[in-house]
Amino acid sequence: MKTKIHKILTAVILLFTPALIYGQAPNLGTTANFVLFSTTGSVSNTGISHLTGKVGTNGASSTGFGNVNGGMHDGDATSAQASTDLLVAYNDLDLATPDYSPVWTAFGGGQVLTPGVYYISAPATLDLDLTLDGENDPNAVFIFQIEGAFSTSAQSKVKLINQTQACNVFWKVEGQVDMATGTTMRGTIVANNAAINMNTGDTLEGRALAIAGAITIDGVLAYTPIGCGSPVLTGPAAPVFGEVGCYGIFSSDGPVENAGITNVVGDVGCNVGLTSGFDSLLVTGNIHPIPDGSTAAAASDLITVYNYLNTLTHDIELLYPAQFGANLVLTPHTYLLDAATTFTDTLYLNAQGNADAVFVMQIEGALSTSTYSKVILTNGTQAKNVYWLVNGAVEINDYSVFNGTIVSQGAINLFTGVTINGRALTGVGALSTSAIDAAAAIDVSNCETVVGGPVSVDEFEAVKTVSIYPNPFQNSVTIRVENTQNEDYTFKVYNSLGAVVYQTILINESTTLNLSELNSGAYFYRVMSDSQLIKSGKLLAQ
Repeated sequence: MKTKIHKILTAVILLFTPALIYGQAPNLGTTANFVLFSTTGSVSNTGISHLTGKVGTNGASSTGFGNVNGGMHDGDATSAQASTDLLVAYNDLDLATPDYSPVWTAFGGGQVLTPGVYYISAPATLDLDLTLDGENDPNAVFIFQIEGAFSTSAQSKVKLINQTQACNVFWKVEGQVDMATGTTMRGTIVANNAAINMNTGDTLEGRALAIAGAITIDGVLAYTPIGCGSPVLTGPAAPVFGEVGCYGIFSSDGPVENAGITNVVGDVGCNVGLTSGFDSLLVTGNIHPIPDGSTAAAASDLITVYNYLNTLTHDIELLYPAQFGANLVLTPHTYLLDAATTFTDTLYLNAQGNADAVFVMQIEGALSTSTYSKVILTNGTQAKNVYWLVNGAVEINDYSVFNGTIVSQGAINLFTGVTINGRALTGVGALSTSAIDAAAAIDVSNCETVVGGPVSVDEFEAVKTVSIYPNPFQNSVTIRVENTQNEDYTFKVYNSLGAVVYQTILINESTTLNLSELNSGAYFYRVMSDSQLIKSGKLLAQ
């Protein structure tokens, strides 16, 4: 009796063991960072494909790709290491002990599979839907060992349920992989000595990796999976804005002008010139018609913000600035576009569920958008964490929806119907708006009103005549202040970091100052009466 019970128990254990002992996920090494990679074959694209992850080959070339959210690597140290790591991963997958050896070769048709290693001794196909059920174990691993080619039918789908993760799904294929139009594939595909072909409308949450075979894609969406120990993307630290953070619209050096019905959340103003055309009933914040203490502080703070964003080291260079947008999907990083940038259609910013993730775009040139362009925030991305550093002029065209704070070194034009969820700030140049909606991407309720009573435009015109010459200067400047009314004026010079490098009291209407100790470069100056800003601007030392 005991022997019979023991045999029955053993049979039951063996029956259910495959469902309990899951396959071991291979170590992909550096190959995990690639969404498309071949050891020796070419990698090519036609159509508009959207890729997150590195793309490359160690023995040929990658051609036809636009902007890739991950970078290109052909025949370099990165691709060499990936080639070594891919071979290790392939061997791990090939040597995994099968839990199941089904006689069927057709996946899909509503089929539901549980975790394990599946050995298919012949070529296989996928048709309609295949569901992988992780049985509420986020570490559950699925490995498919296909001893031949693998193909999918149009619109076929791999679905994941009950905590299955694409990062734990692997397809080892001993032959060519062909994915028909509209396929949704999940998991890492490793094709041994054969090609991988993806067609229009295909989606891959995983990786396509080929040993000695070419990879061709045509208008696909492919992205490396998250989870399974992959790093959580946070992007860089956000800049500290100080006073300029209270502004929705601001120029340090140039007039700020509006035409039409414009709504603004945040302060509006400039530090050199006049601010005009804004309706106080439509601005939730302060309108600064002339420069004052707040605008002076904002100009100084904006220098700090600009310097921080400008000196960040980029993670990813987008190689085709003229093709920016076009439904590109980006994740939290510092991106470099090393030329004037044309933004067409739509850009998606995907925080991957991290609401604190930061995005920085460093644009080395002007930025212009098409009409109806859109920046769309997905998966927890917040406008307050998106920053656009533009070393040139900015034109946001009609009826565009723009998320994030613009920090530019050139004129900014926000055309009719633009919605900007963020700030438009420039250090140099005029700023014009035309019937827009702008909301500072912060809680401006904590921003204070201007300290002191600001003078009227008429009063400003009476005292604003401050002459500083020569400018640029070599060793000294002469400052002439008219209409002083026997008041003393303070003159301060600031370096590019906002630190005071020179200050004095102007007692006479005309004063010559020795500034020979200042190094060559650009400085900012302020002429103050008590706490009232009279004039500010740039001062160039030769």
